[in-house]
Amino acid sequence: YNGESFYSDKMQPVLDELNQKNMIKVSEGAQVVDLEEYGMPPCLLVRADGGSLYATRDMAAAFYRKANYHFDKCLYVVAYQQNLHFKQFFKVIELMGYEWAKDLVHVAFGMVSLEEGGSMSTRHGKVVFLEDVLKRAIQRAGEIIHTKNPDLENADEIAEKVGVGAIVFSTLYGSRIKDITFSYDRVLNFDGETGPYVQYTYARCNSVLSKAEFDISKADFSEVAEPERALITILGTFPSVVRDAATKYEPSFITRLMVDIAQAYNKFYFDCRIIGEAEGVMQKRLALTKATMHVLKTGLGLIGVKTVERM
Repeated sequence: YNGESFYSDKMQPVLDELNQKNMIKVSEGAQVVDLEEYGMPPCLLVRADGGSLYATRDMAAAFYRKANYHFDKCLYVVAYQQNLHFKQFFKVIELMGYEWAKDLVHVAFGMVSLEEGGSMSTRHGKVVFLEDVLKRAIQRAGEIIHTKNPDLENADEIAEKVGVGAIVFSTLYGSRIKDITFSYDRVLNFDGETGPYVQYTYARCNSVLSKAEFDISKADFSEVAEPERALITILGTFPSVVRDAATKYEPSFITRLMVDIAQAYNKFYFDCRIIGEAEGVMQKRLALTKATMHVLKTGLGLIGVKTVERM
């Protein structure tokens, strides 16, 4: 992690190169790069009083990162209000003749507002602190876990994974570009299409596998019931969904698939007896349970949510 001040001595070489390439113009005392022909206002680099601006520092940072990290892509995860800023300085680097400018990507996301209206603002005291949200989520998870399973071992550790997972999952469930209205009731809702629901499904799979010895070599897939087929089909979409999520920088693709897989498994679980069936059928259904566990753990891991063995 490098703060803005880290790049203070790295801006002048960028300005010198822009001057050498005759790209800087002086407008009302300020130094700018004219981008009118590209449908954008001028990119301001140095104020009339000599002070630097965000574009100058971000360009210096981009050159530093390319030289030191040799990135394939440099992602800027910043709210969509900064769309123009990124378009401007990306274009300036491109006009300087650097082919890697195409590898600078602005991953825009929506803003968070409060239920009573207006965006959060530390300056105006309108803010909800993440630490408080996490504490309340963990407390809520602990209460629910205690009610359902009062003798559960490591309950505090599980409550933390479930509570934090609920916040992460709910934040990433919607399209990243959409604005979010913050609601404690929404982020602390553990029913329905939520992180805890997916985590509970994973724990259910683990419980099933603990009750029988799994041997994939004995699984018989010669006949497949409809709930089994539905589960197999949706599990098979996982690789392509991950590719799409990576290509489009859209974690909600994975989040929503996790819910779909959990729903498909739970329908399969209730419709198809697993333990006690003929060996070939039981092993087939244990194989589907194992596959579901693997995909849920991998998918949740990709969005930063931990799994729990028991709930």
